[in-house]
Amino acid sequence: MIALFDLDGTLTDPKTGITRSIQYALDRLGRPVPDADELTWMIGPPLIASFTKLLGSPEDAQEALRLYRERFGASGLFENEVYEGIPALLQDLRDQGVRLFVATSKPHVYARRILDHFELSRFFAGIYGSELDNRNADKRDLIRHILEQERFDPARAVMIGDREHDAIGAKANGLASIGVTWGYGSRQELLDAGVACLVDAPQDLAESILTRAATMPRPAAAP
Repeated sequence: MIALFDLDGTLTDPKTGITRSIQYALDRLGRPVPDADELTWMIGPPLIASFTKLLGSPEDAQEALRLYRERFGASGLFENEVYEGIPALLQDLRDQGVRLFVATSKPHVYARRILDHFELSRFFAGIYGSELDNRNADKRDLIRHILEQERFDPARAVMIGDREHDAIGAKANGLASIGVTWGYGSRQELLDAGVACLVDAPQDLAESILTRAATMPRPAAAP
């Protein structure tokens, strides 16, 4: 059994670092600076797409992303908090023989620093994210890349995340998905995107993953 985990809104709550870094970028651009709560819709999707939507200009979006990274890479990535119950969940899944991977739209250079900082890297067989040039920022591309690198059967894997992009990326690559409701996507968003089920607390997630594992086809025996 393989479990792919989103990072932002699933393993950690990055609201403070992400929204402050967005505000920094907008201020440097001379644009209006919304309150943090008005920017939470940007947590999860690829930032270049969100900045383009917010600013209405691909050129401004690229500069906003550069400015965002200027602050985020220095301090914003550590303005973050591990959700209660996540380390115990990951340990339980590892003990049950589930192979764990991170699949985040965040650049992997940041994802690794965050996971190392919070001592979560040890649970994962691999940490995958986008490139700084935005390759693999789309979850469909990212999961396809992971499958190419790891060569596991998508029918024996599940994607866990808090936004529709996680479910859409999973479906495009033949994976089931589980939606978690403690992040930044609504229940309806996740259901509309086709998640197999919703989970409301980290301590309930292992059961959902392991129950799904029990119904998966077993690997074919070697000839």
